[in-house]
Amino acid sequence: MSEEMNKPMDDAGKEKPREARRKWTPNRVRKVKSKKSFDQKKMEHLVDEDKPVYRGELDPRDKDPNRKPRSISRSEELLRRKAEQLAEKDPNLAAQREVKITDFRAQFERCKASPGRLAALYATNQVRRRDAFAQEVIESTIDRSTISKQDRAFATLLTLGVVSTSGSLDEVINRCIASPRDIKPDVRDALRISTYEIVYLRKAPHAALDQGVELVRAVAPSASGLANAVLHRILTASESFPFGDPTVSLDALALTYAFPTWLARRLIEDMGSAAAIELMRSANEQAPVFIHVNALQATDSEVIALFEEMESPLEPVTVNDVEVPGCFLVPNARTLADGRVRHLFQQGKILVSDAAAQAVASAVLEGEAPESLLEVGAGRGTKTIMLQSIAQRRFGDQVTLTSMDSHAFKSDLLRDRARDYGVRLEQIVTGNATRLDSVMPGQEFETIFIDAPCSGLGTLRRHHEIRWRVTPEHVTELAETGLALLKSAANHVKPGGSIVYATCTVTYEENNGVVKAFLESEEGQAFALAPIAGKACLATQQVPGGPDAHFAARFVRKA
Repeated sequence: MSEEMNKPMDDAGKEKPREARRKWTPNRVRKVKSKKSFDQKKMEHLVDEDKPVYRGELDPRDKDPNRKPRSISRSEELLRRKAEQLAEKDPNLAAQREVKITDFRAQFERCKASPGRLAALYATNQVRRRDAFAQEVIESTIDRSTISKQDRAFATLLTLGVVSTSGSLDEVINRCIASPRDIKPDVRDALRISTYEIVYLRKAPHAALDQGVELVRAVAPSASGLANAVLHRILTASESFPFGDPTVSLDALALTYAFPTWLARRLIEDMGSAAAIELMRSANEQAPVFIHVNALQATDSEVIALFEEMESPLEPVTVNDVEVPGCFLVPNARTLADGRVRHLFQQGKILVSDAAAQAVASAVLEGEAPESLLEVGAGRGTKTIMLQSIAQRRFGDQVTLTSMDSHAFKSDLLRDRARDYGVRLEQIVTGNATRLDSVMPGQEFETIFIDAPCSGLGTLRRHHEIRWRVTPEHVTELAETGLALLKSAANHVKPGGSIVYATCTVTYEENNGVVKAFLESEEGQAFALAPIAGKACLATQQVPGGPDAHFAARFVRKA
């Protein structure tokens, strides 16, 4: 999924005023009923009795050096890049400029809460206040603090756990308070941490209760008495969690895996019960780490040899029984912090990307080398790099590639990364891809790859906030944007050429619904659905130890 087009844009690439966003009603995706119908009676025996409740099995070390930045301004990004350049030239000077939080006690009232819990309280508070992303807050606060390694690990676990389960935690808290709306947000932040420990981590009751009172005291000393009473009620309530039988109650099932009820229902409707529950279960487990070897700068053998030297051999990866070129599983994520591996990143020889995303990039270049390729939604250029790396492997040279994004600062980042990774680009275009006739009048391409904005529900292990931030309305808006992108691209594909449409989500509305709506549209009449990766569509399942859930479909323009 690319995120640069999540909001409707005008022809100049600027965000439209909210009141003007739905003027293109005739092009909207028609409401498509879900493929699967929901039937509670069919839920029996679907929950594994050996793993009935999520116990906080989140990865406290999701260190992706190539993670796309989210919700940051151009000035912030330029400052970050300047800091990186400074660190390369003079690490000592860069270290002096870093502001480190010591033990987080200065940020709160005096209390006896442990350093790890205070760090988690600070981080979750920042996530809520800034509508930020947990991993980025962790990197800028917890990871840079001077608390012990063990406290940092515990703080990270608590932060990711609370962010992932926040709605379910609120359900428990609200059951134990007479007037839930009267709780101040800072107090709720503290109660969420203790509730998470009690309900999902099953920590010793006395420790969770005592520390919970201290956390509330840290933000509101006068509320510590209330916290004591509420936490006692939460301890009692936890004995009956999830407040029903998850094999017959949708509400109980959603609480079991810490999902909004509407989303649990939607997943079951769209995927079927078994697949939906597998996705919800795996969403709370550790995400595997995959790398791509950039064939423009390195060979597989030299990278494999280095990891073997570190006694952490890489494993080749297949997705849906198809080998993904240059894709390897890193069994031990800690090796990415090794200086020798960091040097590979600095040289542009490897990058981190989920195996499903790599499979999509590989599928774009099936068959013969395209004479021209337009990438829509390039973002920071991770798939841009992989497209040219795969082209080098398959065709012996890079393809004629034009990359497009709706934000100028991301185009600047793409230009820098392309240089660092040895990628050759024909053009870098900034503009609104739903209006290609205005942005690129008269230009045609043999292949157009649309990395569409989507709800990201196939990447829940890596983006812990998504399940509580996405809404049904947001899903519909994203599906509308996906259809608009396809319609816009249709007039810019040469006869016999193709469009590849891809997302990293699992909803029927954003995937099959968009495909169906495009083929039934006036613009889609000139296209036919074609095989991709040997099947009607590329659809990966998110399971423990496996790749994320991605989707891709190929349309070929009739001659």
